[in-house]
Amino acid sequence: MGAIISEPQRPQVGSVRTLPLAKVLLVDDHALFAQGLAGLMHQEGLAESVTTVATVESAADLLAHDDGFELVLLDIALHGETGLALLPRLASHRETPPVVIISSSEDESTVRAARAAGASGFLAKSAGRSALVTMVRAVIRGEGYFPGGVRPLTQQLPLTPRQMDVLVLLAQGFPNKRICQSLDLTEHTVKTHLKAIFSQLGVHNRTECVNLARVQGWL
Repeated sequence: MGAIISEPQRPQVGSVRTLPLAKVLLVDDHALFAQGLAGLMHQEGLAESVTTVATVESAADLLAHDDGFELVLLDIALHGETGLALLPRLASHRETPPVVIISSSEDESTVRAARAAGASGFLAKSAGRSALVTMVRAVIRGEGYFPGGVRPLTQQLPLTPRQMDVLVLLAQGFPNKRICQSLDLTEHTVKTHLKAIFSQLGVHNRTECVNLARVQGWL
């Protein structure tokens, strides 16, 4: 499915690197919701142009060839795949825009998984206009926006970024083969990362690993 670009209906106002953002990428497979959110971004003066795609693959390809996006709004559930799979694919980019997860689910484990994966914020689909505006303003200032309000984006974990990628997918129930596919890693590499994570936590199986990682606040 090709990208759908929702263009602004009024001339540009403001200056460089301030609101409205020049380009925003919205990754969502529900067309009506995506159109509505794009419209709100324009109406509230948050974005000049909103490009909408429906899959992680389309988003990754677009971001690989266009470095002009200043914000990514990412649905967590996309046609049976997790939107969080996009974040590890951005790790190799020299500069990546902040990514905010949008989701109809606001449970604690989902929010923690989003933050652990490297998202800059989390916005429930049930949120109102004021929350949307507050989130965008916070994120472009370099702050995090999660349920409970604006928080500093600081997180000191004894795992490498790639190990965190593996842990996040493990917590979502991905078998090794799907982790390999999502992160473009060999099975040997995934097993090596899992061994390092198990060692760090002092556990012996996947269930213990995920449970203790949540207790520790890593997820």
